Amino acid sequence: MSDDDAREGRDPAPAVTRSIRLLGLLAEAGGPRTLTELATGLGLAKSSTANLCLALEAGGMIERVAQGYRLGLRTAELGGAFAAQFNQIREFYAVCEASPVLSSELVQVAMLDGADALYLARHEGSRTMRIGTPLGSRLPAALSATGRALLMTRTDAEVEALLGADVAFPALTERSARGLPALLEALRAGRERGWAIDGEESFRGIIGVAVPLDGWSPADPQLALGVAIPAADAGYERIERVGRALQEAARQLTNPFSAAARA
Repeated sequence: MSDDDAREGRDPAPAVTRSIRLLGLLAEAGGPRTLTELATGLGLAKSSTANLCLALEAGGMIERVAQGYRLGLRTAELGGAFAAQFNQIREFYAVCEASPVLSSELVQVAMLDGADALYLARHEGSRTMRIGTPLGSRLPAALSATGRALLMTRTDAEVEALLGADVAFPALTERSARGLPALLEALRAGRERGWAIDGEESFRGIIGVAVPLDGWSPADPQLALGVAIPAADAGYERIERVGRALQEAARQLTNPFSAAARA
């Protein structure tokens, strides 16, 4: 018996596990996939995969289109419900709108998920820009400003334990940090400055500025607030202005009774 077979034999709900894997395949694909492609990805017969698709389609989790299957509207509703359960994300939009600086900026909220920054909310701002990271998407925490804001609250040893001493980061741009020493240096500079910076390391032509935000309650995840600025407009004064505005927003969104607020 293979290891996979043994694990599936211990699985109390194999159909649920397969359904989760199917949703994951569609999320990673970024577009429709045929029944054959899904069956291959799951290692299942097409008939079994078709039954999973029928159940997920009935629940609105996926939908059938001409090219096959794609994620359904229900997944967007669940993603929104996940973010909305956190008090800080509900208040985030009002805080951005009230800020003389952030009201015109593209501001995003992210959390750490493993070694990635996962994007949960987005304030578009009054500037006409088509930049930033779509909700529900991920970037390597080591290369994104929001990810670095989350990592810089940890010690170097904790960052090394999370990412690995010999980690090699993907070259998203020619400016991307490639190893742990470069990241640790960027995190040290961020701690001294008060905000993390991604200097075109995740997207060419985009400068990211971000600060950490502790969860409202002990059960809530730590978050990060970040702004994406076109590199052509990212002079020192604007970066500093945005960084200080993000610090003020984080102060407003911090639970006044938390340990972080009392520090």
